[in-house]
Amino acid sequence: MLGLTIVAAVGAVALAGIGFSGSYTALRDLGFTHGFGTFSYAFPIGVDAGIVALLAMDLHLIRKGTPWPMLRLLAHGFTAATIYFNAASAGPPLANPTGTAMHAVIPIMFVAVVEAVRRLVIRVTRIAAGHQRDGVPLHRWILAPGPSFAMYRRMRLRGIDSYQQAVSLEREHTVYEVMLERDHGKNLKNVPADLLLPLMMKKFGLSVEEALALPQEADERARLRAERAAEFEKDAAVRAEQRAAELEITRLRTAGRVETAGYEVGAETATARAHATARTLAAGREAEAAERLDHASEELAAAATEQEAADARLRTAETAKAAAEAEQAAAETRERTAETEARTAADERAAEEDREAAQVARLRTAETAKRAAETEEAAAEAGRRTAEAERDTAAAKQARAEHEQAEAEALRRGAEARGHAAEIELRAVEVEDEAKLTPAARATRKVARMILAAGGNPESVLLQTIADALDVSIGTASQRRTEATELLASGYRPAVQLHV
Repeated sequence: MLGLTIVAAVGAVALAGIGFSGSYTALRDLGFTHGFGTFSYAFPIGVDAGIVALLAMDLHLIRKGTPWPMLRLLAHGFTAATIYFNAASAGPPLANPTGTAMHAVIPIMFVAVVEAVRRLVIRVTRIAAGHQRDGVPLHRWILAPGPSFAMYRRMRLRGIDSYQQAVSLEREHTVYEVMLERDHGKNLKNVPADLLLPLMMKKFGLSVEEALALPQEADERARLRAERAAEFEKDAAVRAEQRAAELEITRLRTAGRVETAGYEVGAETATARAHATARTLAAGREAEAAERLDHASEELAAAATEQEAADARLRTAETAKAAAEAEQAAAETRERTAETEARTAADERAAEEDREAAQVARLRTAETAKRAAETEEAAAEAGRRTAEAERDTAAAKQARAEHEQAEAEALRRGAEARGHAAEIELRAVEVEDEAKLTPAARATRKVARMILAAGGNPESVLLQTIADALDVSIGTASQRRTEATELLASGYRPAVQLHV
């Protein structure tokens, strides 16, 4: 092949050179004959170079994807003109047929070389893909002009590039039509519409297999549309659940914060109220106790003064008694008077004793008041202890508020966990859809995920729960739980599969 390529290249260059030189001489002489003058030297170059330039530009436009058939038509027109000019350089064509043919051979060789180079460039660079087509052969036009035109029309209208492909399609449709007539008779009205598709789609350039596959392709497209719609609805439902979960979490957080703030404000208010009440009670009781203590002190001071006065009167009485006894010895006549004074003194002593008893009673009353003041102080202490108990109660309420806030946080985390579990379930279902698992296998994997969510113990997932989730009987639920246990034992983990 390398040798053939070298020979073809050398021969093409030689033929092009010979053809161009011969054509140049003939057209130059023809130009002088027709009065071109000195332009006769440039005229042959313009014609032959124009053919090469037009064909080269045609190749360039094809490579850029913007072919213009007019360029080839112009190149072919220039080719016909140069052949005619070379033939006319030998004189009238009919007057000297041999000379005309000899002059026409040279430009024909030149044009043939240029066309061969064009075809070679197209094949090597493959720039004719989608633009260059095989035409209907000349022998077919001669032997069957009508069918050849019909085939040519179908090839151009339906974009069939290969003549062999067009022949194969025609033969395939003819054989299929004959088979239909063999199976259903000449009248094809009773043939199912799906079997008539190849004959109906023949005008669109479809093969028998492509036409027969149209219903399956339409069903497949419908199935894909239904699956996409189902996936979209599923995604929309999941997104709605996620939004609902987020809203519920936000609501719980807000409610928890509001309730916590209420508890805090209530606790602070109760504490302040208890402190104020305790201080008020303590202040009142202390003031009352101080007042009673002062009153008791005053009474004690008065009792002490009266006791001193009584002592003084007792000493005076004793002095008087001594004086009376002394006077009794001096004067008997005054004895009765002294006795009377003695009796009076005795009465005074009795009265003084009564006053002393009253003073003792007052002292006891003062002591009782003092004890009452101490009792009130104890009551104030009890009030303070009550205030402390109320503060402890407020602290307990605050702790309960914190506990409820922790419960709200736990609910939020549970909602997030459920959202995460829903996302895992969705991804697991997508993986199962991609794997095209059977419904039984999908149910087994769903039960396996339920067991994993319950902590990995199959017995913790009740059969009734599985039956409700899968909408199956208790016996089928037991079988699915057994299969799920075996699947988990074999190493099934949804998270690993999702990662893969």
